[in-house]
Amino acid sequence: MPAARCTTCCTAPRSRSPPVARERLALGDNARSESAEGVIAAAAAAAAAAPNATDLSAAPAFSAAAGGSVRAAELAPADLELRRADAIAEPVYASIWERIRAGFKMPEIDDPLVRKWEEFYVARPEYWQRIIERGKRYLYFITEEIEHRGMPLEIALLPIIESAYNPEALSRARASGIWQFVPATGKTYGLQQNWWLDNRRDVTVATGSALDYLENLYTMFDDWQLALASYNWGEGAVQRAINRNRALGKPADYASLKVPGETRNYLPKLQAVKNLIRAPEKFGVDLPSVPDLPYFATVTTFRQIDVALAAHLADMPIDEFKRLNPAHNRPVMAGGGGEQRIMLPYGKAESFVMNLDSYVKPLVSWRPYQLKHGERLDQVAPRFGIDIDELKRVNGLTGKKRVVPGHTLLVPARGGDRMAERIPTAIFKDAPNAGPGWHRVRRGESLVAIANRYGVTAAELKQLNGLPGNSVAAGHKLRLHDGVSASAGKSRATGRARSAGKVKASGKTRAVPRGVKKQSATPTRRR
Repeated sequence: MPAARCTTCCTAPRSRSPPVARERLALGDNARSESAEGVIAAAAAAAAAAPNATDLSAAPAFSAAAGGSVRAAELAPADLELRRADAIAEPVYASIWERIRAGFKMPEIDDPLVRKWEEFYVARPEYWQRIIERGKRYLYFITEEIEHRGMPLEIALLPIIESAYNPEALSRARASGIWQFVPATGKTYGLQQNWWLDNRRDVTVATGSALDYLENLYTMFDDWQLALASYNWGEGAVQRAINRNRALGKPADYASLKVPGETRNYLPKLQAVKNLIRAPEKFGVDLPSVPDLPYFATVTTFRQIDVALAAHLADMPIDEFKRLNPAHNRPVMAGGGGEQRIMLPYGKAESFVMNLDSYVKPLVSWRPYQLKHGERLDQVAPRFGIDIDELKRVNGLTGKKRVVPGHTLLVPARGGDRMAERIPTAIFKDAPNAGPGWHRVRRGESLVAIANRYGVTAAELKQLNGLPGNSVAAGHKLRLHDGVSASAGKSRATGRARSAGKVKASGKTRAVPRGVKKQSATPTRRR
């Protein structure tokens, strides 16, 4: 493996007034520091070790990003001149809590529901401590992003209400991450959700999307209370409630609207948290000190790497590594369009880059395997030395999802199998829901209805079957999944059709499809 050719440079966080410059690089929440120039010197030294190397495609890029808020600049491998880093600003505030308090801008709410939620948190000190312990990893980054946009810093506390700062939180409505995006809204705001990763769980990416969404809501309503109510209930629902009040000659502010119970409690709950953060001694709650310094840095590499190996190279327990990198669905960091962004505690980023650069063994210990006809998962698992339950978990085969011949699985690579070094990510996709490998179109069925029944898309059906449009003739056999031919189920089709119920339609008999239900749209929360 070639020597590391890092792109390294530190730039200052967004300035806050009054700035006090210093020539140190803040590391973590324990206020340790080391020379920012030392980071650059290490990168230059690594570059000097391979002066003839010019291919940067596989090189890890160390972005000394203070929680993502400090941008990286390129340092060419042949450029041995050390660049003097811009000084990182001395914290203006004694703690992140003091900084957040100084940025409170929203109107105060004095309501019995506020008292209710104050009592809720005060009565659960262990729960409160778990929230703060999780949140301290992300608070500096989130606060920086909110402050940069000029938004109220109460919003930095919103993940307490949404997810208790748990990036892996998943609601019954399939809302995920600390900002609780539902899949559709996540896609609208640019959050990738695929076989490899779910960026709703990526704190840095999802924070940008959540703040974009909130800014759009504020532009729509010109009121932060209505914007937050819309974030919880949906902007369409809030707008309809406003229209109803106006039609009746009533006020159209948040307190005057008729809203569901969850939304009615939403802002009082945030106000209660705000009150506890503002005066913890008044409520007798413990608020551990969290310095106004970056907790993590970002390392970018174009190499795929096992999650467990990345944690090892960072000298971190894997559970703590996953708390900073929770977006990955698989044991391999292989998503993100070829670029892997790895979040590490600030003081571990530099050593990780050096360890990654000097590691000569394969970075990936998994490889693809295509399921053959007649093969079962309980046969595949022992062949690769993995428990069947673990094989299912790694490949997302939960619930009613099934595999068919030709489906690609992620399996452990055999010793010395260097093909695992680079996994062709394009061949992996979610397994289909339970269903056969083919379907005979019945009269009145649309391509969209068939796709919904089997958990695929109409576009996939068209591509698999070479269909030019959305129309398909009755009696036509459709392939539902890769690896299944239309002729494969011919004999089974006859038996299935004979066993199906028959009804008279326009003088002819036709089979009644069993198990087909009309799809109903259930309202969900907007994230």
